[in-house]
Amino acid sequence: MDVKLTGALAALLLGTGSAQAADEVTLQLKWVTQAQFAGYYVALDKGFYDEEDLDVTIKPGGPDIAPSQVIAGGGADVMIDWMPSALAAREKGLPIVNIAQPYKSSGMMLTCLKETGVESPEDFPGRTLGVWFFGNEYPFLSWMAHLGIPTDGSEGGVTVLKQGFNVDPLLQKQADCISTMTYNEYWQVIDAGIAPEELITFKYEDQGVATLEDGLYVLEEKLDDPAEVDKLVRFVRASMKGWKWAEANPEEAAMIVLDHDETGAQTEKHQIRMMGEVAKLTAGSNGALDPEDYRRTVDTLLAGGSDPVITREPEGAWTHVVTDAALH
Repeated sequence: MDVKLTGALAALLLGTGSAQAADEVTLQLKWVTQAQFAGYYVALDKGFYDEEDLDVTIKPGGPDIAPSQVIAGGGADVMIDWMPSALAAREKGLPIVNIAQPYKSSGMMLTCLKETGVESPEDFPGRTLGVWFFGNEYPFLSWMAHLGIPTDGSEGGVTVLKQGFNVDPLLQKQADCISTMTYNEYWQVIDAGIAPEELITFKYEDQGVATLEDGLYVLEEKLDDPAEVDKLVRFVRASMKGWKWAEANPEEAAMIVLDHDETGAQTEKHQIRMMGEVAKLTAGSNGALDPEDYRRTVDTLLAGGSDPVITREPEGAWTHVVTDAALH
């Protein structure tokens, strides 16, 4: 029998199209399944990845999962991270590269109880401020360096409270201010019964020290392989299609996220609200990293005084190769 015919027959028996398996891509999230990552779940749910012949696995993160360790160990092809921690990891020797930037604006802020008397950053010295660690402390440390405020609890400085991923330190008044995201923890404070007018917030975006959040990163070696680049191009194209759909259909996007939440921890109310806030942060990005946003992030991090997040100008930390091909 003709070998070609055998192949054709096999393809026919397997059903059209399934002879060629879809390319597998594993995405490691920065945190648990929630609307912060809606674009990827939408792309999965709406078949945008299927259209690009991709078989995508989305791995949720959590308090004990460091995306950079997962990608370094080969547990994911693409990871989501904030640029400060990605650049810090790169400087320490992990060759990760930003290939796309779905988030245009920063959602990070300090939220303080008005009754503490904190009215402006000038009131921070002598206060206790809640700060997340595991790579999330870098934007805060940069901001304090800009203000010239020591973070070691010394005279004229602030006391840093290592904040868990909750809002308890504010509710229990262990801290004057805590770290919150516009789309998540701020609303947890509100839901705990504190009225917005009892709070004062300081958005990093408004303070001129915003750094880029939730970018897509891969190991440098992937960019040396044309087949891998092609796969990443399709992944980014489908993901951005998912993001724009989520922006336009926030409630439906939130429901898709809930469908994928295997923990059952998320609520409809919180996810719909989160999606509405997240849409404000992804608005204005087509997925391509804006070099000016990158520049601001690097400048903010380099200006870290005696304890900078990065000590030298990064090289090769981002590329437009993938988005140029995906978006045109």
